[in-house]
Amino acid sequence: MADEELQVEEGGKKKGKMMLIIIIAVVLVGGGAAAYFLLFAGGDEPAAEQLAEADAAAAQAATAPAAGNAEMGTALYVAMPRPFVFNVPGSGRDRLVQIKVQLLVRGSDNEELAKTHIPLIEGTLLQAFSTSNADDLVTEAGKIELREQAVSEVQKALKDITGNDVVERVLFTGFVMQ
Repeated sequence: MADEELQVEEGGKKKGKMMLIIIIAVVLVGGGAAAYFLLFAGGDEPAAEQLAEADAAAAQAATAPAAGNAEMGTALYVAMPRPFVFNVPGSGRDRLVQIKVQLLVRGSDNEELAKTHIPLIEGTLLQAFSTSNADDLVTEAGKIELREQAVSEVQKALKDITGNDVVERVLFTGFVMQ
Protein backbone atom coordinates (compact mmCIF):
# COMPACT_ATOMS: atom_id res chain seq x y z
CA MET A 1 0.00 0.00 0.00
CA ALA A 2 2.84 2.33 0.73
CA ASP A 3 4.31 1.48 -2.67
CA GLU A 4 1.03 2.49 -4.40
CA GLU A 5 0.97 5.92 -2.64
CA LEU A 6 4.57 6.54 -3.67
CA GLN A 7 3.79 5.78 -7.31
CA VAL A 8 0.77 8.12 -7.27
CA GLU A 9 2.86 10.95 -5.83
CA GLU A 10 5.61 10.44 -8.39
CA GLY A 11 3.04 10.45 -11.20
CA GLY A 12 1.56 13.69 -9.87
CA LYS A 13 4.94 15.37 -9.82
CA LYS A 14 5.59 14.33 -13.42
CA LYS A 15 2.23 15.72 -14.57
CA GLY A 16 2.81 18.99 -12.68
CA LYS A 17 6.24 19.48 -14.26
CA MET A 18 4.89 18.69 -17.70
CA MET A 19 2.04 21.23 -17.29
CA LEU A 20 4.52 23.88 -16.16
CA ILE A 21 6.69 23.28 -19.23
CA ILE A 22 3.66 23.49 -21.53
CA ILE A 23 2.49 26.76 -19.94
CA ILE A 24 5.96 28.32 -20.26
CA ALA A 25 6.18 27.22 -23.90
CA VAL A 26 2.75 28.72 -24.71
CA VAL A 27 3.67 32.01 -23.03
CA LEU A 28 6.97 32.22 -24.89
CA VAL A 29 5.41 31.43 -28.27
CA GLY A 30 2.55 33.89 -27.64
CA GLY A 31 4.95 36.60 -26.51
CA GLY A 32 7.15 36.06 -29.54
CA ALA A 33 4.20 36.28 -31.90
CA ALA A 34 2.96 39.46 -30.21
CA ALA A 35 6.40 41.05 -30.42
CA TYR A 36 6.66 40.15 -34.12
CA PHE A 37 3.30 41.72 -34.97
CA LEU A 38 4.02 44.85 -32.96
CA LEU A 39 7.49 45.39 -34.37
CA PHE A 40 7.32 44.24 -37.96
CA ALA A 41 3.69 44.18 -39.04
CA GLY A 42 1.39 47.15 -39.57
CA GLY A 43 3.52 49.36 -41.80
CA ASP A 44 5.49 51.50 -39.36
CA GLU A 45 7.20 53.49 -42.13
CA PRO A 46 4.27 55.88 -42.76
CA ALA A 47 3.82 56.35 -39.02
CA ALA A 48 7.52 57.18 -38.66
CA GLU A 49 7.26 59.69 -41.50
CA GLN A 50 4.22 61.29 -39.88
CA LEU A 51 6.06 61.53 -36.56
CA ALA A 52 9.05 63.15 -38.25
CA GLU A 53 6.78 65.69 -39.96
CA ALA A 54 5.00 66.45 -36.68
CA ASP A 55 8.33 66.95 -34.90
CA ALA A 56 9.54 69.30 -37.64
CA ALA A 57 6.31 71.33 -37.45
CA ALA A 58 6.58 71.57 -33.66
CA ALA A 59 10.20 72.70 -33.86
CA GLN A 60 9.31 75.33 -36.46
CA ALA A 61 6.41 76.61 -34.33
CA ALA A 62 8.67 76.85 -31.30
CA THR A 63 11.39 78.81 -33.09
CA ALA A 64 9.13 81.16 -35.06
CA PRO A 65 7.03 83.37 -32.75
CA ALA A 66 3.39 83.85 -33.62
CA ALA A 67 2.34 87.29 -34.84
CA GLY A 68 0.23 88.03 -31.76
CA ASN A 69 2.80 86.79 -29.25
CA ALA A 70 5.69 88.73 -30.80
CA GLU A 71 4.12 92.03 -29.80
CA MET A 72 2.81 90.91 -26.42
CA GLY A 73 5.83 89.05 -25.06
CA THR A 74 6.12 85.82 -23.19
CA ALA A 75 3.34 84.88 -20.78
CA LEU A 76 4.68 84.83 -17.24
CA TYR A 77 2.89 84.17 -13.96
CA VAL A 78 3.43 86.06 -10.73
CA ALA A 79 2.09 84.28 -7.65
CA MET A 80 0.78 86.29 -4.76
CA PRO A 81 2.87 85.38 -1.71
CA ARG A 82 -0.11 84.35 0.45
CA PRO A 83 -3.75 83.48 -0.14
CA PHE A 84 -6.48 86.04 0.47
CA VAL A 85 -8.71 85.14 3.42
CA PHE A 86 -11.80 87.25 4.11
CA ASN A 87 -15.41 87.13 5.30
CA VAL A 88 -18.33 87.76 2.97
CA PRO A 89 -21.95 88.29 3.99
CA GLY A 90 -24.60 85.88 2.76
CA SER A 91 -28.35 85.57 3.01
CA GLY A 92 -28.20 82.76 5.58
CA ARG A 93 -24.88 83.47 7.29
CA ASP A 94 -21.49 85.02 6.76
CA ARG A 95 -18.94 82.83 5.02
CA LEU A 96 -15.16 82.59 5.10
CA VAL A 97 -13.46 82.64 1.70
CA GLN A 98 -9.87 81.79 0.78
CA ILE A 99 -8.58 82.60 -2.72
CA LYS A 100 -5.12 81.82 -4.08
CA VAL A 101 -4.20 84.20 -6.89
CA GLN A 102 -1.65 84.34 -9.69
CA LEU A 103 -1.25 87.19 -12.16
CA LEU A 104 -0.71 86.70 -15.88
CA VAL A 105 1.72 89.28 -17.24
CA ARG A 106 3.48 89.61 -20.60
CA GLY A 107 7.24 90.05 -20.69
CA SER A 108 9.89 90.21 -18.01
CA ASP A 109 9.51 93.99 -17.61
CA ASN A 110 5.87 93.59 -16.55
CA GLU A 111 6.85 90.69 -14.32
CA GLU A 112 9.33 92.87 -12.46
CA LEU A 113 6.80 95.70 -12.18
CA ALA A 114 4.19 93.31 -10.76
CA LYS A 115 6.67 91.91 -8.23
CA THR A 116 7.68 95.43 -7.22
CA HIS A 117 4.07 96.48 -6.62
CA ILE A 118 2.80 93.34 -4.84
CA PRO A 119 1.63 95.28 -1.75
CA LEU A 120 -0.46 97.60 -3.95
CA ILE A 121 -1.87 94.61 -5.87
CA GLU A 122 -2.70 92.76 -2.65
CA GLY A 123 -4.50 95.79 -1.22
CA THR A 124 -6.45 96.34 -4.43
CA LEU A 125 -7.46 92.67 -4.66
CA LEU A 126 -8.51 92.52 -1.03
CA GLN A 127 -10.63 95.63 -1.54
CA ALA A 128 -12.27 94.09 -4.63
CA PHE A 129 -12.84 90.76 -2.87
CA SER A 130 -14.37 92.35 0.22
CA THR A 131 -17.21 93.90 -1.82
CA SER A 132 -18.43 90.46 -2.92
CA ASN A 133 -21.42 88.53 -1.62
CA ALA A 134 -21.48 84.85 -0.60
CA ASP A 135 -24.64 84.20 -2.61
CA ASP A 136 -22.87 85.42 -5.76
CA LEU A 137 -19.65 83.49 -5.09
CA VAL A 138 -21.51 80.19 -4.93
CA THR A 139 -22.20 80.41 -8.67
CA GLU A 140 -19.65 80.18 -11.47
CA ALA A 141 -20.94 83.43 -12.95
CA GLY A 142 -20.30 85.18 -9.63
CA LYS A 143 -16.69 83.93 -9.56
CA ILE A 144 -16.14 85.08 -13.14
CA GLU A 145 -17.59 88.50 -12.34
CA LEU A 146 -15.32 88.80 -9.28
CA ARG A 147 -12.28 87.83 -11.36
CA GLU A 148 -13.14 90.41 -14.05
CA GLN A 149 -13.67 93.09 -11.40
CA ALA A 150 -10.31 92.20 -9.84
CA VAL A 151 -8.55 92.50 -13.22
CA SER A 152 -10.02 95.91 -13.97
CA GLU A 153 -9.21 97.30 -10.53
CA VAL A 154 -5.63 95.97 -10.53
CA GLN A 155 -5.05 97.32 -14.05
CA LYS A 156 -6.45 100.71 -13.00
CA ALA A 157 -4.27 100.88 -9.86
CA LEU A 158 -1.10 99.90 -11.74
CA LYS A 159 -1.87 102.18 -14.67
CA ASP A 160 -2.02 105.14 -12.27
CA ILE A 161 1.52 104.33 -11.10
CA THR A 162 3.29 102.75 -14.09
CA GLY A 163 1.38 104.24 -17.01
CA ASN A 164 0.57 100.91 -18.72
CA ASP A 165 -1.42 97.70 -18.23
CA VAL A 166 0.98 95.46 -16.36
CA VAL A 167 -1.44 92.63 -15.51
CA GLU A 168 -3.36 90.89 -18.28
CA ARG A 169 -5.41 88.49 -16.16
CA VAL A 170 -6.05 87.58 -12.53
CA LEU A 171 -6.23 83.81 -12.10
CA PHE A 172 -7.82 82.01 -9.17
CA THR A 173 -5.62 78.98 -8.57
CA GLY A 174 -7.46 78.06 -5.39
CA PHE A 175 -10.96 78.94 -4.21
CA VAL A 176 -12.45 77.70 -0.94
CA MET A 177 -15.63 78.96 0.70
CA GLN A 178 -16.91 77.71 4.06
